[in-house]
Amino acid sequence: MAPAPSPRSWLVTAVAILCWYCSNIGVLLLNKYLLSSTGFDNPVFLTLCHMVACVSIGGLSSVLGVTPLKLVKSWQQFLKIVVLAAVFCLTVVLGNVSLAFIPVSFNQAIGSTTPFFTAILAFTMQGQREVPLTYASLIPIMLGVIVASGGEPAFNVIGFTCCLAATALRALKSVLQSMLMSDPAEKLDPMSLLLYMSGVSVTFLLPMAVALEPTSFREASALVAASPSFLYWLIGNSCLAYFVNLTNFLVTKFTSALTLQVLGNAKGVVAAGVSVAVFRNTVTVQGCLGYAITVGGVFLYSESKRRAKAAAAAVAPAGAARAGDVEAKGEREPLLMSGSATQANGKTFFRG
Repeated sequence: MAPAPSPRSWLVTAVAILCWYCSNIGVLLLNKYLLSSTGFDNPVFLTLCHMVACVSIGGLSSVLGVTPLKLVKSWQQFLKIVVLAAVFCLTVVLGNVSLAFIPVSFNQAIGSTTPFFTAILAFTMQGQREVPLTYASLIPIMLGVIVASGGEPAFNVIGFTCCLAATALRALKSVLQSMLMSDPAEKLDPMSLLLYMSGVSVTFLLPMAVALEPTSFREASALVAASPSFLYWLIGNSCLAYFVNLTNFLVTKFTSALTLQVLGNAKGVVAAGVSVAVFRNTVTVQGCLGYAITVGGVFLYSESKRRAKAAAAAVAPAGAARAGDVEAKGEREPLLMSGSATQANGKTFFRG
């Protein structure tokens, strides 16, 4: 029987979860504030600031030994990181663009559809099949967004499209990461991967900002000159972007991937409620109902994945026992790849 967690471990876990919620919701609200309330409509430049902060803080923490950096071993591994960084970069940019057009609450409702895109992409790209209950849970996930969209007073086609595309790309990055980083020798811890992807993203975003938002640097300088507080908000927002990923890593370390998923679903609801309280955007009964349907579908999806994983784990010992019996009889059977279990449990997850 495993020993009961000590009060100190419970406290550390609770603090990590609280910091994750605060940093995640904080960066969402600040993104919305900077892009819609200050006259600074430059989402690519804002994303560039986020990536520069991630590189700076991540590099400093690795130098100080706070988060040790795992080195890239080959050009092939580096090219895989470049591919992931490109998808990650576009995901963050589109998410920030959407915040300039739609409320945070509606943004979170659309973002809850990530499991739908993950299941579809995993099947089309990897041939990964789920149990029927998992696919059934995708119906309320998408149905809820349709209902919420019909009841959203601030609905905007550009914002909706960008947010939906960002959600699909977030799922694509997860699937690509499981495919490209399948070699155990090439696996990177989340903070090392964040540092590398952020550095590559800066090289993508800098020319994008110059080409798509040529006046962004001048506008930022003018806003800082007119109000120094804008600089403080911008720096604080950029630093929070790094701490979102750091606290996400800590919560995963102290709990589990499934607990993180459940907490993430609840966080979306909290973020939506806080944004409504802060920005006072109008919320309708239909919008709330649609979001509730989506969240219910997401929890059903998580539960079905948990049951499928538990069933697979229960079958594994029985299979091992049968293999032992066969070996004892001197018979030979083809062996599965020994790395399959490691790959299933050793994935590196990163939230952009």
